[in-house]
Amino acid sequence: MVEIARGLEGITVAETRLGFIDGQKGILRYCGYPIEELAKHSTFEETAWLLWNNALPTKAQLQRFDQQLKKNRALPKLMLEILPKVVKQRKDVAAMDVLRTGISALGTLYDSDISQEALRKKAIGIFAKAPTIIATLHRIREGKKPVPPDPKLGHAANFLYMLTGKKPDPEAAKIIDTCLVLHAEHGFNASTFAARVTCSTLSDLHAAITSAIGTLKGPLHGGANIAAQKQIREIGKPERAEKYVLAKLAKKERIMGFGHRVYKVKDPRAIILERYAGQLAKKSKEPEIFAIQQKVEEVVVREKGEKGIHANVDFYSGTTYHYLGIPAYLYPTIFALARIAGWIAHCFEQYADNRLIRPRGHYVGPVKQNYVPLGRR
Repeated sequence: MVEIARGLEGITVAETRLGFIDGQKGILRYCGYPIEELAKHSTFEETAWLLWNNALPTKAQLQRFDQQLKKNRALPKLMLEILPKVVKQRKDVAAMDVLRTGISALGTLYDSDISQEALRKKAIGIFAKAPTIIATLHRIREGKKPVPPDPKLGHAANFLYMLTGKKPDPEAAKIIDTCLVLHAEHGFNASTFAARVTCSTLSDLHAAITSAIGTLKGPLHGGANIAAQKQIREIGKPERAEKYVLAKLAKKERIMGFGHRVYKVKDPRAIILERYAGQLAKKSKEPEIFAIQQKVEEVVVREKGEKGIHANVDFYSGTTYHYLGIPAYLYPTIFALARIAGWIAHCFEQYADNRLIRPRGHYVGPVKQNYVPLGRR
């Protein structure tokens, strides 16, 4: 008898010093630091450094890291030629496809060296240029001229600036920065595992991040925040929420933004994002979006909370992005821009203590069949 762990659920494949998760208690920590403290006090740049080095940076280290990122934000000529051609060929091209292709294209400018020095150099380039790829795509799709990076702005604020052409206010910059911190790392999720599998073959860093982006693109992973927002639009008004949810549950259909493979209580990231979404809703012309969400959550928890079905990070992230003026088709890329920090950190771990990841499958087909020549079939 062979015991099959479908989806590798419950299987531990490696040791890590990066993300600690207790799904029963709703705990998430990066290198031992609670996500709540990092969201409140840290920046995305500082969080990335933490993940890459397993320690918080000194002031001098953070300043040096920040300067390295700023020097590497601009896209090479290759990318500036590719992006307009991609959009011209298909204007509604998925943003995740462009990000995946962009990172892969950047990889052609480097050799396959995976020494520590080469990995750090490549990591800086990927991390710094990914927001520029997405912002440039958006500007081209809108028929507008791309906005070059501003070296005076931090990572998150610069992304919003390149996206809109306007310097973001401090509140918006802080919120998007916090969103990136919250999404930066989350253990051996599907996209992170994909990156580590690629690294385990001793392929290069760009290949690993490209694998991860392709995995994150799926609607059961990074695309779930779009589905959650679509659901809210379908409901339309807070008073329709309960009927909508009950009808879905009666048909055993999934309520998007709820349930998690790990968390059996409310996702700690969702708690923080709910607060920001509510804060933005008070200033928005569409406060009903947040009101609908709160009613949906109330009904789902009432009906399914005892079974461990609670709001996850995708439920409130899309609403937060919407209130910040970010179009829905870019939501998964925000997830990717954040998770790149964690993917790179996991790649560093995998390269440092590598063993080829090669699981087995249990064959259940015919044991032996006799070949029949084509003319007799």
